[in-house]
Amino acid sequence: MTHIVTSYASELETLSSSVTQMGGLVEAQLSDVMDAVARRDLALARKVIDLDARIDVYNHEIEADVMNLLALRQPVAIDLRETVCAMKIAHELERIGDLAKNIAKRALVISQQEPLRALNGVIRMGRISLMRVSDVLNAYAQRNVAQAKSVWGADDEIDELYNSLFAEILSAMMEDASAVNACTQLAFVAKNFERVGDHATNIAESVHFLLVGEYLDELRPKGDVTSLTTVPKPDDKAPDPEDKEQP
Repeated sequence: MTHIVTSYASELETLSSSVTQMGGLVEAQLSDVMDAVARRDLALARKVIDLDARIDVYNHEIEADVMNLLALRQPVAIDLRETVCAMKIAHELERIGDLAKNIAKRALVISQQEPLRALNGVIRMGRISLMRVSDVLNAYAQRNVAQAKSVWGADDEIDELYNSLFAEILSAMMEDASAVNACTQLAFVAKNFERVGDHATNIAESVHFLLVGEYLDELRPKGDVTSLTTVPKPDDKAPDPEDKEQP
């Protein structure tokens, strides 16, 4: 009986380690894609795209391991939460990997255009997103519920930055029609970084459930208002009184 319990604990530890290793790859992918955008580095962007396949393999293997544990061990209580949360976190990491890959593809286009003023803000947003992912993965590895909740409560910082950048990018489009293509790609990059923050928040919720056994019952902080953002039309030029016909 002791042998079986020891083996089961080892399987759970291996599962957790796989999630942590997958998270490390995703962190590297995000860091590289920020550098690719900032330095207009096409080779690095292609490296990020290629790395996504390894992340997908991790996700499939973790999913298979979870299914085996559920079928053969029939875990309960904390063991069940450990097993299910590992699969949920892996899924969130896989989605972050997809977003990084998408950013890398857009970096290939952006690098061919003139640099945009909003680029620095987008890179800053990417760094904050990476920090959120790193923090929440540390919370998972260290089983730190306070750190997980801190990540969960900080999502509105990324949203506020995204709102500002989105408005700036729209204004740049209005000012210079030749920049529309690059601005559109950069807007998608900013949105993808915002979504990375959302997935980090999802992981934080899973870590909280894993450690506490309950879902967070507070309203998730959310500040993305870009769906309501509009660019005002230029005011019609007021008529010049001198242009009026003289009687």
